[in-house]
Amino acid sequence: MVSVHRADEWAPDSWQRRPTLQQPVYRDPDALASAVRALSQLPPLVVSWEVDELSKRLAQAQAGNAFVIQGGDCAESLLECESDRIVRQLKLLLQMSLVLVHGLRKPIIRIGRMAGQYAKPRSSDVETRDGLTLPAYRGDNVNRPAFDPQAREPDPELLLRGYERAALTLNFVRALIDGGFADLHHPEYWDLDFMRHSPKYDEYRRIVESLGDSLHFFESLAGKPVHDSHRVDFYASHEGLHLLSEQAQTRYVQRRQRWYNLSTHLPWIGVRTAALDGGHVEYFRGIANPIGVKVGANADAAYLRELIRVLNPHRIPGRLTLIHRFGAAHVESKLPDLIEAVHSTGSPVLWICDPMHGNTESTGTGVKTRRFDNILAELETAFRVHRAYGSRLGGVHLELTGDNVTECTGGARGLSDADLARAYRSSVDPRLNFEQALEVSMRIARHPDAR
Repeated sequence: MVSVHRADEWAPDSWQRRPTLQQPVYRDPDALASAVRALSQLPPLVVSWEVDELSKRLAQAQAGNAFVIQGGDCAESLLECESDRIVRQLKLLLQMSLVLVHGLRKPIIRIGRMAGQYAKPRSSDVETRDGLTLPAYRGDNVNRPAFDPQAREPDPELLLRGYERAALTLNFVRALIDGGFADLHHPEYWDLDFMRHSPKYDEYRRIVESLGDSLHFFESLAGKPVHDSHRVDFYASHEGLHLLSEQAQTRYVQRRQRWYNLSTHLPWIGVRTAALDGGHVEYFRGIANPIGVKVGANADAAYLRELIRVLNPHRIPGRLTLIHRFGAAHVESKLPDLIEAVHSTGSPVLWICDPMHGNTESTGTGVKTRRFDNILAELETAFRVHRAYGSRLGGVHLELTGDNVTECTGGARGLSDADLARAYRSSVDPRLNFEQALEVSMRIARHPDAR
């Protein structure tokens, strides 16, 4: 396969010379240019040393010495940038990581799908209802979900509103963590109000008590606190879909002599925009961040080898994460060829399983959902296939929420299709609720191939 990339030609805007999919069409180019210019002058949302630290930690996960949990909303809402909701999301990720620490006996890398997950790819540029055709809803930093012409018109000012909400979210999360909210000595801070009614609550409390007893025991022996027990690191991630906004927050860091996307720690490329000759791969290859790429059933070995060569030519540990999403029905047949393709490159890669996107289906009444049993089945199969082919699954990528929703069926409470109407709130894809997400983490914590 002939490469379409040359390392000496990259710039933050070189993607604009490539075919680029999933970009909104704005009617007023002057208004768009003004918004992008304003965004490029605002302070970065993260800093380069945080990004570099995450790269080091992901390299540890590649080596089997850490495990990644990446989770959050399918698409964040500007209107739901609320303190209580952010706290619930953080609580759930902390609860899950506590379960994993207890079961896996290794460090857990916590990465939120938050503080920037505002743009969404769509299968069609337009949507038609009752004879009226309008632009598709592409996320809150592009347009609005209401089905009317004014709401669906892409609005450049929403890029600035998205930046502001992302900054507010990150600032609040950092304040919580720095203030001791994530202290492992006080997991009682993390209980969700409705969690006590979960069938999994008693098991969770036993894990908390066991880990608490172990922590106090070791600290008594050592005569000092266990390292990192009072504070955990937390990183942000989002799909780097809207390339003008990603470009606007791309900065050259002189001390490192590299370009960084400082809108997030870990940006990723989605399945729909991962073409080798496309604008997204072109943009991502030039930034110093650790990067993720979603790979699905359409990826083959030749494509994956060239993708790795383009995105990580120097074979830097922690640089590249492959997030596979096949669906429970296809993971066993599709994953082995990709694992062997990675082996053939000799390049270090972190494998993460996204068991959500390949298992999306619709009920008889047209409601989009995901079956919990299929999510678990894909995850279980992925662990087994990686082990069989001499590889390692180093993390999980989940769409989840700390809200008490009913969007995915199954789980400990046995939600049915009829239950979806009770608390279905997602405007895009269905998410695991708190007890379903916790059950996934418990399954992983008991899995021998995750250790």
